[in-house]
Formats: sequence, structure tokens, C-alpha cells
Amino acid sequence: FKEILEGLTYPEIEVFDSAPSQFRMRAEFRIWHEDGRAHYAMNRAGEKRPYIIDSFPIGGPLINKLMTPLIEAINAQPVLSKRLFTAEFLTTLSGEVLVTLIYHRPVDEEWQQAAQQLQTDLNIMVIGRSRKQKVVLERDYVMEKLTVDGREYQYQQVESGFTQPNAEVNQKMLSWASSCCADSTKDQDLLELYCGNGNFTVVLAQHFKSVLATEISKISVRSAEKNFALNSVENVSVVRMSSEEFTQALNGERPFRRLAAIDLDSYNFSTIFVDPPRAGLDDGTLALAQRFDTILYISCNPQTLRDNLDSLTKTHKIVKTAIFDQFPWTDHLESGVLLKRRAAPV
Repeated sequence: FKEILEGLTYPEIEVFDSAPSQFRMRAEFRIWHEDGRAHYAMNRAGEKRPYIIDSFPIGGPLINKLMTPLIEAINAQPVLSKRLFTAEFLTTLSGEVLVTLIYHRPVDEEWQQAAQQLQTDLNIMVIGRSRKQKVVLERDYVMEKLTVDGREYQYQQVESGFTQPNAEVNQKMLSWASSCCADSTKDQDLLELYCGNGNFTVVLAQHFKSVLATEISKISVRSAEKNFALNSVENVSVVRMSSEEFTQALNGERPFRRLAAIDLDSYNFSTIFVDPPRAGLDDGTLALAQRFDTILYISCNPQTLRDNLDSLTKTHKIVKTAIFDQFPWTDHLESGVLLKRRAAPV
């Protein structure tokens, strides 16, 4: 990470580590059928050959606890194993487990009866999927509880929506982001782009008079609104827009119906918070960010972060830097940078 930032001026990097095993709260396994049985399997990148596995050390405790009894129960019921090709786990620190079984055939009433018994026996929730079909036996989400700076937050995490995979490191990341906003005053507002299910928004909202958040995914917008209600966060408005669209709206380039109930001129934005996809910020959003006194940037791709910082550091200076080991044993790295406006552009 230091090599990527070479040539920039920044303070000492804060490092937030992960447990070396049992840290991943969600996982997706291929199901491979051999010798009349279903097996968990994975592939090396670029290879078609499956590798049968019976354990997943980086999976969270509940994934490791359930892998064997789940596959044994599936193999004991032909209606559960026939043409099954994927098994997905979504688990929480709070103890909930949602398993999605995906098939190359429609799931019928016989499957539902067997899956219902599977739910009861293993104390899990089950969803069955096939092409154009989704059968939810109980619910299609889990309820997570995260503790940040001594306070507990609740989150609805939907089966098909994005959630942070490493919950323990996510708690550290939320605490760090909150500390970056602690000096904000109650007459200032926050603009958040790419808010997802409100993972950060729920924690950061306490530092501002109001928050305007944007997110393009309908599933994530619905979850975000649910999570604001669960945590009694009442000063956030969320709109379903891309960052490019919102930039056009803020620049007055075009009107949007989705902003009809939002008075953009009423906001006193001091801070922009961005957590973009791996491609980083586009040129329009970069220019938008530079209009704010404070920029808080969470990145899942250090290289595109560096590319963006080459522009952002012309108007802002880096005052805090952190890395979060969300993805041990991989090349991926989550990082965070806090920037403040310079007295004069460089």
C-alpha cells in the first residue's frame, strides 16, 4: 500500500487486522456430483477442474459448523440433492444463518417439504432458487448486530444484496470512519454516494444535522431505509441514483423526478463520503468531491484510489490513512483516506 501511495504526503497508516481464520460471514460453493453424492467444490481461477472440499477455514464459525451436517442432510434426501449446483451461506455475528440452494430444475412442493424439515433440523433458514424461481421458506434476509464504539447497531442483510464479508473488520472500519467525522458540527450536512444498505450511514448520521445518501440498487435502498428505522436514524434521506446522475442534478444539468421531494439548496454540505466500486470515482464525481471541505473515501481497490488521489490532492491534503484487512489470504485490500481542503490549490 505504501508503494502505491509513493509520491504522496500522508500521515502514518493505521492498520486494522483480521483474525487469520473463521472471519468470512458469507460464502458460495459449487456443488459437484460424484459417486452418487453431492460435494462442495471450488475452482482455481482460470481452471474448470473442480476441487472437492470438506472444510473452509476462512469461513465464519457458523459456516464451518454447518457445512458437514448440511451436505449430509442434502445427500440423505434425493429431492434436495438432485441437480443442485450451488450452495450459498449468509451468516451473522448475531447467530443467524440463511442458506440458498440453487438448482438446474424447478423446486416443487416435495422439495419444499424436505427443505422445511432441513430448516427445522439444522436451525437455519432456507431459500430455493432455480431459473426465474425463488422460494422463500421463512425470510430472505438475516438480522445482524454490530457493535461500534460501545453501541449496538442492527442491520437487515438481504440474501441477494451486498454486505461486508468480514464483520469483525467491518466494525473496526465503521469505528474509524466515525472518528473521521467526530469534529463535524450539528449545522453541517453529509452527502454519501454508494450508500449500499446503509452500513456506514447508520453510524455516521449522528455527527451531522442531516444526511443525503444515494444508491443505485433497489434492494439496497429498501434495506437502507429499513436499517435507518431499526436504529432510529431520522435525519437521513436516501434516493435511488447513480453518482453520475446525482452529479448532474447538483450541477443543475438536468432534473430528476426521484429528487422532486428533495430541496438540494437547503443542505449545508461540509463532507462527502464515498465508497465506490473497484473502478473508483469517475471524472464528474471527482470534480464534485473537490467542492467539499472534507472528503472521506473508503476504497476496495488501492490502485484506483491512488489514481483518484492524484486529482484530489491538488485541492485537498490527506490527514488520515488506514488499511483494513477485510480479505486475508487474497490480493484484495480495503483502505480509507480522510482529506481536508488545502488553504490554496497546489
